[in-house]
Amino acid sequence: MRILLLVTAFNGLSQRAWCALREAGHDVGVQLATSASDMIDAVRATDPDLILCPFLKDRVPAEVWKNRRTVIIHPGPVGDRGPSSLDWAIAERAHTWGVTALQAVEEMDAGPIWATRTFGMPAAAPRKSSLYNGPVADAAMDCIFEVVAKAADPDFAPVPADHAPTETPGARPRPLMTQDDRAFDWSDPTERILRKIRAADGAPGVRTEVGGLPVFAYDATPGLATRTKRPGALLSRRQGAVLVGTGDGSIWLGHLRAAEANHGRTGIKLPATTLLGARLRGVPHSPLPVGTEPETPNAYRQVRYRRSGRIGWLAFDFYNGAMAPGHCRRLLAGLRHAAAQDTEVLVLRGGTDAFSNGIHLNVIEASPDPAGSAWANIRAINEVCREIITCARQVVISAYAGSAGAGGVMLGLGADIVAGRSGIVLNPYYEMGLYGSELHTFTLPKRVGAEGAQRLVDDKLPVSADHAVMIGLVDEVGPRHPEAYTEWLTELAERESDPRSARRRRQAKARSLAAERVPLEVYEARELAEMSRDMFGDRSGFAQARRDFVTKAKPAGTPERLQLTSRKTTVSRIAPKEQRQPVVRPAVPLSA
Repeated sequence: MRILLLVTAFNGLSQRAWCALREAGHDVGVQLATSASDMIDAVRATDPDLILCPFLKDRVPAEVWKNRRTVIIHPGPVGDRGPSSLDWAIAERAHTWGVTALQAVEEMDAGPIWATRTFGMPAAAPRKSSLYNGPVADAAMDCIFEVVAKAADPDFAPVPADHAPTETPGARPRPLMTQDDRAFDWSDPTERILRKIRAADGAPGVRTEVGGLPVFAYDATPGLATRTKRPGALLSRRQGAVLVGTGDGSIWLGHLRAAEANHGRTGIKLPATTLLGARLRGVPHSPLPVGTEPETPNAYRQVRYRRSGRIGWLAFDFYNGAMAPGHCRRLLAGLRHAAAQDTEVLVLRGGTDAFSNGIHLNVIEASPDPAGSAWANIRAINEVCREIITCARQVVISAYAGSAGAGGVMLGLGADIVAGRSGIVLNPYYEMGLYGSELHTFTLPKRVGAEGAQRLVDDKLPVSADHAVMIGLVDEVGPRHPEAYTEWLTELAERESDPRSARRRRQAKARSLAAERVPLEVYEARELAEMSRDMFGDRSGFAQARRDFVTKAKPAGTPERLQLTSRKTTVSRIAPKEQRQPVVRPAVPLSA
């Protein structure tokens, strides 16, 4: 089937749908909703059998939905309508929620129902972005494949919205959630403030005041539940976050965005300490020596290490997967601490929302010297990559629990085993006018071959976890559910921790590294020579591309590589599932 994805942005869900539909044998293309005329022209030119809208904030032109089967994937259950579905669900403590696939009509979210799924909401307030990338995306994929199956049935007719049963209590039309709806007072209980902020994360944030500065708040984590007489006061700072007093304790804010137009960094979401700057004078630091703090949720910490028998677990979770130099230094310190232990296996596990997305473009853009900041950032992340590649005291497992992009994909490829989670998407290429570093010219060809590496970098297309296994980018793929993935990953680590087999693998890696004709330093020097031309010479438009990304500028058009081919062009480059090899193969050493 010829399927056109009509989207506001080619986000994580859209990429996941694009990958899965292509791997199922469909001819799939993308059209960004840059304008009504662009959408109409794309549909006329490509003549799709079905139009799917997995992430669309814009209205579908009437000329499109009146003449083509057009199905919207709405992040709410049957009966829910409006642009703030997830915001209301989190804010009002919904016990269940859902996703609905409905046909586009004149009235938004009011068309006939093609498919629907429901799921239980977490008891603790989830971040909106985490909810979207997790249960919502999983339900959406189920709906998408049901829609595709029904679209192939000429006798299928969707159920009118007013005839469809409402399975979720409280589902109803709701307006756009405003800042008045999101407002809180710092004397409120921590849980109420946390829920308000997480219902607005990662957009639009909640307007408040921190350190005397009007801001939008994001990335909230509860602090210690000790009553303070200073609600709203800055109590401490740690790892880029600030601790703010509440009515019954405190809350960590990891990221802020200036709200006033006359502030130099308006519109850029930044680590809280970066934005507040001199306003933090006198606010004490709260340092964390590596490996000594109890593992409690309210102990704000971006990198955590624990040991379980012969296995060391190093977990890191950076907001949106972005890694500024400070994040890189913390991860590097954690790696060196973990590598110094007498364990057999070291598991490097990223966050469930994102493993890593490489250097921190927002921090770079906000810097007085963006080129110098970018250079420092790439040097810092390269140190992490080198530490992973050269670690020969443990078998290293890179656990991609979340999706990854650009240098964030390359970050963990130097491990002995790369273990992905089903449903994640990898973007193993560089954009933004950057050549790329992270020692990818060393690690990527070792995994997928020289031609495969060049193809991934040149094609600039997302790769599913299943396809990543087929091409050798990933060694094994575990279950989609985070808890099931943790159990699977534990079994993998335990299997690899057998002292005899672990020793053989480490020795093989050491021999492979020693036999390298070209030292790692040479690979890095070549990459940095190219990056210097991009960062300091701006040869490929890094400055403007970075600015457009940070300010979320609307794209000028849809990249040609994503567009749906004409009917005269040959079918998809990816074979149907039944023609492909199994998606899981035994883990092999990097030197194999």
